Amino acid sequence: MLPSLDEIRAARGAIAGAAIRTPLVRLGLTDAPAEIHLKLENLQPIGSFKIRGAMNALAHRERAELEQGVLTASAGNMAQGVAWVARLWGLPCTVVAPDTVPEAKARAVERLGARLLRVPFDDWWRAFETRSVPGVPGVFVHAFDDPLVMAGNGTIGLEILEDLPDVEAIVVPWGGGGLACGIAAAAKALRPSVKVYAAEVDTAAPLSASLLAGSPQRVPYQPSFVDGIGSKTVFASMFERARGLVDGAIVSSLAEVGAALKLIAERNHVIAEGAGGASVAAALSGRAGAGKIACIVSGGNIDLDRFGAVVAGKSG
Repeated sequence: MLPSLDEIRAARGAIAGAAIRTPLVRLGLTDAPAEIHLKLENLQPIGSFKIRGAMNALAHRERAELEQGVLTASAGNMAQGVAWVARLWGLPCTVVAPDTVPEAKARAVERLGARLLRVPFDDWWRAFETRSVPGVPGVFVHAFDDPLVMAGNGTIGLEILEDLPDVEAIVVPWGGGGLACGIAAAAKALRPSVKVYAAEVDTAAPLSASLLAGSPQRVPYQPSFVDGIGSKTVFASMFERARGLVDGAIVSSLAEVGAALKLIAERNHVIAEGAGGASVAAALSGRAGAGKIACIVSGGNIDLDRFGAVVAGKSG
């Protein structure tokens, strides 16, 4: 159900040469409610952490199987991770994305040589459930519900514990849950006392509702600039993993996430996408505690015009 510490450590070797070890830096804010550190996954070659899970998952498949092609369902970042590996290995790649996919992410996928199929949100979500795309052959790489993907993501937890051994909490953007569960599996194996919180936005926060109810819930979904996380529901398998690992979900407003993006840009000169700002917004609220906190800046793939509008308070 979950990757072991040994499997996460093995993933570190499998992704070497693709993913980089990203820096963990202190947020340049002296009056914050906690000592906030930023794990800058936006500096990965594809601008997001997804390259870790994509590389680890594909590294465990046979070459003959991969030559049929690879495919994934993604709002943009996992698409780039799978497409990046496919281009590296000379494999055909197809991506199914929701019709709300940001143009910046769509263009990035196409630049990597993948075929992009835009579909309605419900059809996109169905691809996660069936692990297939009608009429498209190839190896399906699940964006989150895959122990190999979670093991690749878990290498972030290894790095945080090495760079900040006395970290008290880690705040992770919650999309499908593969990032949060992978990091939590690593961090809690090494330091059981560390808290792991999921960060959500109030326009799409199924995990907080599900944890409150004790079962997966369906919630309203509103597309926004926070496009890398949030959905209408939580996979039952991911919910079972999360409730044994995650210490709570912290929900922020779009305004709070926009303010966090502006702060990160002003104080650390870093451009983060909405999902990456959600973890910082959660920490700034004080609800993740007052000690040493590592926030996962999960990606930086945001259209610059939209980024400018968001930090100016003119976009939702």
